[in-house]
Amino acid sequence: MSLLALERVNKRFGGLRALGDVSFVLESGQIFGLIGPNGAGKTTLFNVVTGVYRPDTGRVVFDGEDISGLRPAAVAARGIARTFQNIRLFRSLTVEENVMVAGHHMQQASLIGAVFRTQSHAKDELALRTRAHELLQIMGLSAFAGDVAGSLPYGSQRRLEIARALMLKPKLILLDEPAAGMNSQEADELKRQIRFLRDELKLSVLLVEHNMSVVMGVCDRIHVVDHGETIAEGTPEEVRRHPRVLAAYLGKESGESGRPARSSEA
Repeated sequence: MSLLALERVNKRFGGLRALGDVSFVLESGQIFGLIGPNGAGKTTLFNVVTGVYRPDTGRVVFDGEDISGLRPAAVAARGIARTFQNIRLFRSLTVEENVMVAGHHMQQASLIGAVFRTQSHAKDELALRTRAHELLQIMGLSAFAGDVAGSLPYGSQRRLEIARALMLKPKLILLDEPAAGMNSQEADELKRQIRFLRDELKLSVLLVEHNMSVVMGVCDRIHVVDHGETIAEGTPEEVRRHPRVLAAYLGKESGESGRPARSSEA
């Protein structure tokens, strides 16, 4: 069942075409990869889906509804959450507080209740704290709940961003380079966590990632863009062997395995 569909989406910035007739369908329950060289249009596509940019032409359809041009808050309210290529945390707040602050939609108490610390406010805060700790446990961060977010290693800050996005209880989560700054052990743990999002939390995932081990290891399908245009789509094995992908993104094939040399750039 289709959850997200892009229908011939175009976006220009002055004379630069960032996206040209990009179309794909992300099925409910899929981990869907989006890859391409630097400047291929991946972040622009994320911004179009989440309402930061309005497409010039084409449509973005989510859960059967045309969301093209909706404001980011309205898109989030419909069930789409995202992380960012550049980490956006409240660095002086604790890890727990960073997750709790994203749960404002769970609050039932009024402003007056918050000011006077009423019973309903206390109930809200307990629910937020409980949910935050559940998500920190999922992302392997529960031991750092009381630590200042800015003191975490870079890879842990990436996982904290994911936990905070999950606080919105989305149907679809967009992960923008979540493995950036992680070592191989952390990247392997991230793969397990992404599968957990799909298998246990029943989320769909749209993943932009440079780390080919992560992309090839978790994605059901992969869509490849170059200079704002689609050049390939298929299973990881199909994309791995696609000649245009080899030329534009993954590099030359190795002589023994027939597989592309791994690239750390996207």
